[in-house]
Amino acid sequence: MSVLPVETILNCTRIRQRKFDEKSDSYEGIQRKEVSPRIKEIKEYSSDPNATFPTPIIIAVDKDKSKGLKINESVFEFCDEDIIGEVIDGQHRLLGLKRSEYRVKFNIPIIFMFGLTDQEKAEVFSIINSTQRPVSKSLIYDLFELSSYRSPQKTCHVIAKLLNSDYNSPFYRRLKVLGRKESEMESLSQGSFIEYLLPLISKTPDKDLRCSKQDIPFDPDENVPLRSYFIDDKDEVIYKILFNLFTAVKNVFEKEWNNPDEYILSKTLGYGAILTAFEPLYSLGKKKGTLSINFFTEIFEKLKYELKNQNKELTSEHFSSNRQEQKELADIIIKCVKDFESNTF
Repeated sequence: MSVLPVETILNCTRIRQRKFDEKSDSYEGIQRKEVSPRIKEIKEYSSDPNATFPTPIIIAVDKDKSKGLKINESVFEFCDEDIIGEVIDGQHRLLGLKRSEYRVKFNIPIIFMFGLTDQEKAEVFSIINSTQRPVSKSLIYDLFELSSYRSPQKTCHVIAKLLNSDYNSPFYRRLKVLGRKESEMESLSQGSFIEYLLPLISKTPDKDLRCSKQDIPFDPDENVPLRSYFIDDKDEVIYKILFNLFTAVKNVFEKEWNNPDEYILSKTLGYGAILTAFEPLYSLGKKKGTLSINFFTEIFEKLKYELKNQNKELTSEHFSSNRQEQKELADIIIKCVKDFESNTF
């Protein structure tokens, strides 16, 4: 185990992605195909003044190179202009940093492994990438509360927390705050709540967080409905709009909202469909000069009427738990908004 500058690691290692080699008539390499969005994310993250890469890059040293290394107690030497081995884990970190103008800032922990056969390299790669367990999104978003910087993630977390604790809120004690269900009425995780709200505030939340750390103004975006409130530090307005929206949902569909075991409305599918349809809802409200409970109530009364016409109920029988069914419900809501606007009801 050691530490090396990124430039040195890039100069002395190779990355072999798994592909068919016609000369040997077999597949070679162990790495997955590079994922461009992941590389871009790492490149952008490296510009964060607090960026850190604590997980080591694993390098399998070539057998012919390991014999030439000069090892003296805790120090060994090699020529950093020679390729000495291949990357077993960490290719996207390296490729992202390779494209970053900030790469000279970083010294990265590394692990050298010696004498590995191709089979052993594959085993190491497989074990690392098959046993990783993702952290709950609810916990990740909850930890943004500890940040002193303003960010879309923190705004969403604070709003979720307030809606869950406000006795008059339609979400009162309805959110699984850390992703764990503590009571019968908790039907939506904090992670899911924020996942659908976040795009209504920012298309690039990680970039916004980096801007906040560097005192760079947030970029406006007219295509993101709630962004102007975030930029103007008016999170209470975002809270009030969501409060009014879902109070109307609860009032119109009281039975469905209060029975999450039988209906999907207050679960991820229903909540996600409503926020997927939020942009036209919001645009119509702004056009009419109101985002009140009464305004949203009129829209959802139309939805109730439309569902009845289609002989559909807000149950898993009619809307199963997948993105396609969620989009179908969102499309019905959007249709109601358009019909309401054109006064076809």
